[in-house]
This record gives sequence, structure tokens and C-alpha cells, in this order.
Amino acid sequence: MRSLLALVAASVVLCCAGWAVAQPVGQFSFALTREGQMLGAVEGEVASFRGLAYAMPPVGALRWRSPQATPESSEMRTVYDYGAPCLQPLMTGASEDCLTLNVFRPFGVDGPLPVMVFIHGGDFVTGTANDPLFDGARLAQAGLIVVTVNYRLGALGWLTHPALSEGGSGNYGLMDQIAALRWVHDNIAAFGGDSSNVTLFGNGAGATSIALLMLCAQSRDLFQKAILQSVPGRARLHAPQEAEAVGRQFVAALGQGADVRAATPARLLAAENTLQEKSPRSFAPAVDGSLVTEDIAAGFSAGHESRIPMIIGSNDDETRFDGELEIKEAFSSSGTSIDELRKLYPDIARPSDLAASVYTDKVFSEPVRLLARLHAATGAPTFRYRLAYVPEARRGNSDEGHGRELQFIFGVEGVPGAGIFSRRDREVANRIRAYWINFATSGDPNGAELPHWDAAADRDRMLLIANDRIASGDDPWVGRLDRLARESKK
Repeated sequence: MRSLLALVAASVVLCCAGWAVAQPVGQFSFALTREGQMLGAVEGEVASFRGLAYAMPPVGALRWRSPQATPESSEMRTVYDYGAPCLQPLMTGASEDCLTLNVFRPFGVDGPLPVMVFIHGGDFVTGTANDPLFDGARLAQAGLIVVTVNYRLGALGWLTHPALSEGGSGNYGLMDQIAALRWVHDNIAAFGGDSSNVTLFGNGAGATSIALLMLCAQSRDLFQKAILQSVPGRARLHAPQEAEAVGRQFVAALGQGADVRAATPARLLAAENTLQEKSPRSFAPAVDGSLVTEDIAAGFSAGHESRIPMIIGSNDDETRFDGELEIKEAFSSSGTSIDELRKLYPDIARPSDLAASVYTDKVFSEPVRLLARLHAATGAPTFRYRLAYVPEARRGNSDEGHGRELQFIFGVEGVPGAGIFSRRDREVANRIRAYWINFATSGDPNGAELPHWDAAADRDRMLLIANDRIASGDDPWVGRLDRLARESKK
């Protein structure tokens, strides 16, 4: 594919296009893709192309089908605005027509440039790449291409049912992610990107998706590095029979005789909510024998994942518990008595804080360590971290830490979900971002003027990002993580 990046004055573009409505005078950026000539906007040092369709709208007959390629075109299109978020509850403007991605690139910089592709989280039922927190401008300013991806969520993304699935699979959201990666592979050169230097990064459900993509033969050649942020690596996926049982319950909730492909979005969401209230994990990736053949921990234990450079880590306060029932459930699921837990966590007095720490370690810290050990054992460069830094303004009343690293990585301030950083916060954010950028560029996060980050190798080495320092060292929580690891094997 040939690449075209050109600049023209806005007034010239308006005259040539024959637009009747005046637009602000400025500069625009072109990219020539197989879908047509894309006209993006330039703000400061960054050009952005938003709402680019990477597949046909999955509506009507394409609902619960694998994503279909968009037709080739030579038309010019403006891509200044984000597409719709994928259908989900309580999201204004959400739509089934949502298979879009956004591209941010440094303006006036020649390629080929490293590419970072972000997969958002949200438990596979909520979230959008269009969140202002995920603006890729700060990363792009460093000389990278940043791509953020929307994919189908909830029942539309993960429904398994014999009458709908293709080849036994209901993992449509994962199919979408693979289709987006293929689009990047085929088109990113038009934006100055290097299709042979692609790094995936994501948090929570996004990190789970990346781990599954590392285990998936269909996506193996589409990216070369991975960053897994707060991945619940021991989480068990639905077996095919379990996924089909959920699918039958969903169809029953729609009502007898309902045509599932013709049901209105409101009706789909109502049926989805009915199941989610009973079982919050109803809609998520499931073992299908094709795209997903095993749980993440089992796949890494067998060495089935792509042996590519990987950063993996979590935050030391992923959750907060307030309700008594939540606290009891966290204690009971630990497999250890409260007295024993107090010995493992001697500095934590409040039951709610103890329960939150146990949950964080059981769901994130210990599984992250496991995956880091397993991946390092394959010989692939592996870098583990733990984020304990809390922005200075939040230290008196800190919220849960899940996703806290995202503001540091994207560098966005003053938007929903992202407060204003202090000078010290920005210094830490700049260092974290530099690690991510270096890794995306070369596969090694280390660089000049950064504290050295030791590779995990066969030891429990990690980078600890704390309020008072950033440094590599041995994991200080090794004792309690060992205890949780033993409990997980019972």
C-alpha cells in the first residue's frame, strides 16, 4: 500500500470539497487507505483520525457474525469525530454500529514509526476507546502512532448460542479485536506507522484480551510486543457448555418466539441486564475450541503464548470494599482464616482494607507474578511492575487503584476520570510513559535518565513505583503471594 500524508490550508479544502458551512482555518492531514482518502485534523503537534471503520457495521443480518471487511473506495472522508461507543447500558449515543478505531500520529514526522494499539477495559460489558482519558496525543508527541479500538460488548460481543455462533464461537468481541489488528497491519503505513513494530497495551478486560490474543493462532503475526496492565491471569473462562447455557438464558429473557437478530437494542440490553444481575460475569470470552482453546494460566503454563517481549504488572490497591457482605465474600474466597491473613498482612488493621488487599493479591498480584514467571521461562524478555504511587491530591482519601496507571500513561488531565496532577505526579507520569514508549520502540523499557528496570528472568525481580521512589528490587510480598499461590492449587 502506498502512503500519502499531505497538508493543505482549510480554505483550499473547503473550496475543493464544495462545503457550504465554513470551517476553522487551519491545517489538515491526509491518509490514503483502501477505504478512501481520510482527512484528519491537526491540533498542535498531533494529527488525529477518529471514527475510522475497520469493519462493516455489525447490524441486521451481520449481528452476531464475524466482522466483515469494509469495501474499497476512493472517496474523501473527514474523520474529525469519534464514532459511537458500542452498545451498553447508561452510555449516551451508544450504538451497534461501533466497529471503529482512532489513530493519533505526530504531525510532520516521517515514518515508519512504532505503533501502540490500546484495548480498553470494562469487564467486557462497558467502556469505549472514545473516552477522553484515552486521548493518544501525549504518546504520539513522543514519535509513535497510537491506535485505540472499539469492540462489541456484552451480549452482542460474547453471546454463545447454537443458532447464532459460527464454528461454535461466540467470541465476537475478540473477532473484532483481531479484525482491528488486521486493519492496522494493512493500513497503518498510510499514517506513517510500521506494521512490523506493533505493541498492544490494555488494562483489565483489555489486558485479558491481549493475553488471549497472545495465545491465539489467528492473531499471532499481527503484533510484536505486549503490555498487560492488571490482568486477572488466573480467572477461569466459561467452558463451551457454560457459555451455551448463558446464551439460552439470554434468549429466554428476550421472550418466547423472539427473533434475536431483529430484537431492538433496548430489548437486548434489558435481557442482558437481567442476566448480569444474577451473574455479573455472564458475558465474557469463553473457550470455543477455535479462537480460545484454554484458560490464560493454562496456556502460559504450557508455553503456548507468543514468545514476544512483555511488560506485565498491577497496582497495589486494585479495589476498595465498603459493604460487610463484600468483605465477608473476600475473606471466604481467600481460603485462609482471618487470623492467618492478619499475620500475612500485619500492617493492615481495618477489615475493609484487609479484604481489599487480599482481593488485590488473589485476583491480580499473584496471577501477574505467575504469568511473568511463566513467560520469562520461555526466554522472552519479561518486565514486571507494581504501581503503588498515589497522586498527591488523593492520598488523604484514596479511591480504588484499578486503572490508576492509565492517566500516567496517557498523560491526560482535567477530564472525567482524570484529575489535575501536581508537579511530582507529572514527574512520575513522565517516567512511566517513557518506559512504555521505550518498550514500544525497542522491546526494552530502559532508557537514559530512567531508574533501571531489571528483567524478571527466573527471579521475582520487579519495578516498584512507590510514592517515594522508583526502583527495581525483589518482590517484598513474596511470602503472602506464595501462600495465595498454594491456596489456588487446592
